[in-house]
Amino acid sequence: MWLCCCCSRVCCCFYSTFSSKHPHEHSRSGRFWTKGRGFAILLDAMKPSLIIHGGAWDIPDEAIGACMAGCRRALEAGWSVLHCGGAALDAVEAAIVVLEDEPVFDAGFGSHLNFDGRVECDAIVMNGTTLRAGAVAALQRVRNPIRAARAVLEQSSHMMLVAEGAERFARDHGVALCDPADLVSDAERTAWQLCREDSHAAEHHRGHEQGTVGAVALDAQGNLYAGTSTGGTCCKLPGRVGDSPLIGCGCYADAAAGGVSCTGYGEAIMKIVMAKAACDLLASAPLSEHQRSGPEHNSSNIHSGKPVAPAGNPSGENFRAMLAARKAVHLLAHRTHATGGLILLDCEGNPGLAFNTPRMAYGYVLPDGSFYTSI
Repeated sequence: MWLCCCCSRVCCCFYSTFSSKHPHEHSRSGRFWTKGRGFAILLDAMKPSLIIHGGAWDIPDEAIGACMAGCRRALEAGWSVLHCGGAALDAVEAAIVVLEDEPVFDAGFGSHLNFDGRVECDAIVMNGTTLRAGAVAALQRVRNPIRAARAVLEQSSHMMLVAEGAERFARDHGVALCDPADLVSDAERTAWQLCREDSHAAEHHRGHEQGTVGAVALDAQGNLYAGTSTGGTCCKLPGRVGDSPLIGCGCYADAAAGGVSCTGYGEAIMKIVMAKAACDLLASAPLSEHQRSGPEHNSSNIHSGKPVAPAGNPSGENFRAMLAARKAVHLLAHRTHATGGLILLDCEGNPGLAFNTPRMAYGYVLPDGSFYTSI
């Protein structure tokens, strides 16, 4: 007898138990048979998926090329892990490290400077299966904060560490520390000097929503991870922590629903716990466009990405992901009158995104393995 986990039937046929053929024909991709003691079990092999962002803000025309190139390099780094069967956690880290190293984004090198002229970075990474997260905040000596966040996730019983304590923990667990000056770009130093010379007038600030980065990945084993990294807002008070490293606010992952990374005005995102709200919406969103209701889906100032028909699922699941993203951003705008955006993958790896800023840098891997990036 063979137990078919695909059609839930027990197959009684005249065949050798050593035969490699199953009496039922199945064409479901990403599945395979294993056999032992006279029965077979059909195992799932998930289709890997990856989506990234480089922040939702008023990206100027002259920065579009650098943002697009940075997003593509991040996709290449993350996908090089996933398409070879690698782990989602490794893919999220690889993608975000690339984004942190790009000075056009507000994370790692090139982060906004605080009121005192120093970089203070925050980051988080979350496991959708265990609901554990590792987060760090107010780092001044770590070039890639996402690496420190991963160290907390994997090596600490705590879920968040801050400032000097977080840096000490990172160093003790193999994350290199750097000179704080190594994180300061020329553009950010110039912007900070203009602010300081003019009583920190808002017109000199480099967009408060600029360049927070994030990634969400699903691997072939079904593991779902999400991560977010940021340098915070321009000329923020020393010690200020926004939404990005806070579980449920700037990032959330739940294998039963999906994974989310947010970007935008942190104090507003915290008010609605936007990443968790988006995951809850994923769990309750309708499966088809005909089931939608409410004015939020037609708001002209909420933008979504290019529709995608994911491999093996061309008839509606991607709509559910996009709808959840749009609803979450509508909630942000309606309840806080603020701007921002998010990216997400649902539990099947279908991508969704939305933003109500003029532009957002983002990209994801299409079903055929090619990359789609946009601003």
